[in-house]
Amino acid sequence: MKTKLNQFIKVFHTMKYLKFKQVFYRLYYKFKKPSVGLETGEVTQFNNWQWTGPSLNATSILGPNKVIFLNKEAVIESQSDWNTPEQTKLWLYNLHYFDDLCAIDYQSREQLHYDFINRWIDENPPCLGNGWEPYPLSLRLVNWVKWFSQKENTDVKYLSSIAQQSDALMQQLEYHILGNHLFANAKALTFVGAFLKDEIADKFVVTGLKILDKEVNEQFLGDGAHFELSPMYHCILLWDLLELIDLGITSKNKYIEPRLPLWKGIAEKALTWLETMNHPDGDVSFFNDAAIGIAHKPAHIFEYAKKLGIVWQPCKVGLTVNKASGYSRVNQAQYSLIFDHANVGPDYLPGHAHADTLSFEMSVGNERVFVNSGTSLYGVSAERLRQRETAAHNTVEIGGESSSEVWSGFRVARRAYAKLLTVKQEADKVTLVARHNGYSRFKPKVIHTRAITSNPSYCQIEDSLSCKANACYYLHLHPKINANVLDNYTVELNLMSGKRVLFTSEQPIKLVPSTYHPEFGVSIESNKIQIPFSTAKLVTRIEF
Repeated sequence: MKTKLNQFIKVFHTMKYLKFKQVFYRLYYKFKKPSVGLETGEVTQFNNWQWTGPSLNATSILGPNKVIFLNKEAVIESQSDWNTPEQTKLWLYNLHYFDDLCAIDYQSREQLHYDFINRWIDENPPCLGNGWEPYPLSLRLVNWVKWFSQKENTDVKYLSSIAQQSDALMQQLEYHILGNHLFANAKALTFVGAFLKDEIADKFVVTGLKILDKEVNEQFLGDGAHFELSPMYHCILLWDLLELIDLGITSKNKYIEPRLPLWKGIAEKALTWLETMNHPDGDVSFFNDAAIGIAHKPAHIFEYAKKLGIVWQPCKVGLTVNKASGYSRVNQAQYSLIFDHANVGPDYLPGHAHADTLSFEMSVGNERVFVNSGTSLYGVSAERLRQRETAAHNTVEIGGESSSEVWSGFRVARRAYAKLLTVKQEADKVTLVARHNGYSRFKPKVIHTRAITSNPSYCQIEDSLSCKANACYYLHLHPKINANVLDNYTVELNLMSGKRVLFTSEQPIKLVPSTYHPEFGVSIESNKIQIPFSTAKLVTRIEF
């Protein structure tokens, strides 16, 4: 009975934040399934522009039947393989994206691509299977449009399939999810509408732009961050925005061109935010759902923006505070630190959130030292849940519970709300103080406050609890860091570069095995520092 009650409470605190639109469309789509027939008819005309944007995806179609996604190879031999239960949902989605059409070496494999496209059309009848769900539909349509726009002639078979798929997408726009999914839907309709001709094209582009007019302003915050607060998804959505800008410039579509000044202005802020969230090694930090190898590398994003003539403010030396999103960056001569004092994301859309409030990541020189443990999989497994929990991040866990109640694969019930209390910069000394109320659901209530004091020679972290509790501080080390326990209160960290960092604590330190997940499908053995609290306050120091 208690288990059922706890589950009910969890569901209640998850659903109460949803918008009416999300609930309505979730119910509506349960009963109203998409159907496409002859109403789209044969499409024979398309606009004569050629996509010249960068093609940077990794090769994923390896041969006539062999593919690789998320670091896992498979063979697609029969019709059933497009929806085989032997693969995860995310892997199957990737199979239907056709990202290989925009791979680095795509031009050398034209016939292979035609063969796969023909197989997809023949083996995936309308509105059946993963490939006809709105998100893979959206990504595939953009890839097909970019690829076919480069051909001198495109057969009616392919044009009609694009129109038919777009019609199916129009019937299941992801209003029940919103966020990056709805943005992808709108982007796809805009691309198709700019490529095809006649009334059907106008229907698609007008619908896509109507959605984008609202979502661009809502999804990109005042400091440029994508509102789901995942650096990985920020890269995905920023790339989407850059491609929409490129589409407007390339197609000269009369509906798109008037939006370009606004889109470019938002992209400028988004590029600056991305710089503040990168490590010196050039890749993104691991806050919320984030991994390397899904989105394009930041360097490629910056290069693409320059090609489009977009100029942005570089990341500042010293302190940068992104107030709207809730992340601060400190750049010292020897190290850089990114501090998370953000909420879990939009209350109605926390699906990619981790319970990582008040965590931080740090690089010394160009080497990552303290890292959140990353994301290697989606789904509803125990491992997926573990990677989202507080203990997988560089922050404080209380009572063995996470600061936000992450559950299932993409659910959050009661969640932490954070507030930045103090920002102080005096010469080369920076002080940041923030707190969160994620543990106020406990009896007695516990408020966690973290103060970070940074100067060129050390970084001190002071964690305070509003009352004594069963608390533990976790600090995850990058796998390449060699940790040497000097005594109960000191750990020596030796970097690949030969640099040495000392970590000291007021309370006894444990060094225990852990795992690090920099990519989907990747798990690397690592270590984490674990410090149980014996009082309501813990001071630790990182010395350089």
